[in-house]
Amino acid sequence: MTLRTTRRLLLAAPALALPAAARAQPAWPTRPITILVPNPPGGGSDFAARLFVEGLTQALGQPVVIDNRPGANGNIAIQAAVRAAPDGYTLLMQYSGYHAGNPAMMRNLTWDPVRDLQPLGMGTMAPHVILAAPNLPANTLQEFIAYVRANPGRVNFASSGNGSIQHIAGEVLARQIGAQMVHVPYRGAAPALQDVAGGRVEIFITTPSSAIGLVQGGQVKALAMASAQRSPGLPNVPTTAEAGLPSFTIDAWFAFFGPTGVPQPIRERLNGELRRLAQDPGVRRRAEEGGAQVVPMTIPELDALAKREIEQLGNVIRGANITLE
Repeated sequence: MTLRTTRRLLLAAPALALPAAARAQPAWPTRPITILVPNPPGGGSDFAARLFVEGLTQALGQPVVIDNRPGANGNIAIQAAVRAAPDGYTLLMQYSGYHAGNPAMMRNLTWDPVRDLQPLGMGTMAPHVILAAPNLPANTLQEFIAYVRANPGRVNFASSGNGSIQHIAGEVLARQIGAQMVHVPYRGAAPALQDVAGGRVEIFITTPSSAIGLVQGGQVKALAMASAQRSPGLPNVPTTAEAGLPSFTIDAWFAFFGPTGVPQPIRERLNGELRRLAQDPGVRRRAEEGGAQVVPMTIPELDALAKREIEQLGNVIRGANITLE
């Protein structure tokens, strides 16, 4: 062996000693990133995703695009995300109702929220508002409760579909006030809101983002915010505690997830950018105008929240015997 060959081997030795993953860390991102949204444009998931698109595009230097894939109670988009390559180029804007509710309602679900999805960062937290038809003879939550108790089984509540958060919220409300209500499922929040505004169904419990304009225009009545705090988008609407029903709170979240196996450096980069954008005044203002809040969370914080919701919401669903098959 010549002196020159020996020198080449010695120089190469440190590189050869490095693990394969450390020797070859491809740059990310080098092409567009897709956010799968399990609802049509205009819904809470879509609203949350669009809040971050511009900021992520600028921060990452690649286009971030939204792919709306509604249907099957969110499962079309979720399944596509689970099956995607775990390379950071396919993200999911996950809704807490699907993430925590579907596993409790569907026996033959093809994905598991803990096994198949990894948390990346929080999008928005959204309280729910109790909306009433304009022709309902009740203008406060207490008046509504008295009306339902005086008319058991004659008051209908809308939802965006069987097993949705709105469905669960209506069942929980009926239990807490001790009066029977009839569930009327719709194919999404938009047609449900339309029928509430038209007086064809009495009540709808949903996130404020799609209803603020109707409340402000007087087409529907907002009886209370089912949350611990008033909504900046509806500052004159009392909380359920202020309205005399402190035990009834319904909050939803919309968060970024990816398929299991996304490399940790990519997860941390995304989480850092999302937390930074959550502090941006423009993002916060747009979220509040839509009746939501941006809440920066680390990956462990979001993971703990999601797992807690799976247990708590699952208990409610099983207790009410709500199934989707």
